[in-house]
Amino acid sequence: MDLTPFVDQLRRDLACAAAVGGEELLTAAGQLAAAADPALRMLLLDLLVTAADELTAAAGTVVEVRLRGRDVELIAHAEPPSAPESFPPPPAPVGDDAAEESTSRISLRLPEALKARAERAAAADSLSLNTWLVHAVSAAIDPTARPRRGAPAGRRITGWAQS
Repeated sequence: MDLTPFVDQLRRDLACAAAVGGEELLTAAGQLAAAADPALRMLLLDLLVTAADELTAAAGTVVEVRLRGRDVELIAHAEPPSAPESFPPPPAPVGDDAAEESTSRISLRLPEALKARAERAAAADSLSLNTWLVHAVSAAIDPTARPRRGAPAGRRITGWAQS
């Protein structure tokens, strides 16, 4: 999916709104639209990710958002029957100010072959890919910290709890 038509439509709408203010405002609106292009694309991408998350939570289908260059792909596939209902949250950040840090989201682009290898390694440790990546980054930053591996065989607990 190409996001360009949506960005272009916003530019046209902004130009129409600025036209009532004269040529100077129209020029400023054009410059503002050009400067806002990357932020708008990220906002649209975040919107698609949020929608995909909601669709995934509401149905037995996993919806993924993939970015290839400037094009966005929405991929839907059946959730594997052996997959746990949800993955545990990532471990707390490593460092002195770990208690004060909150979770943030990043977009990481990996070659397909590397992503597949990381997924296999995460599955071997009984971890989600996200948690496995958090452990890998933590270990790269602080090699002395030993990340927790998956639960020992036969002692893994899956499911959900409510308090």
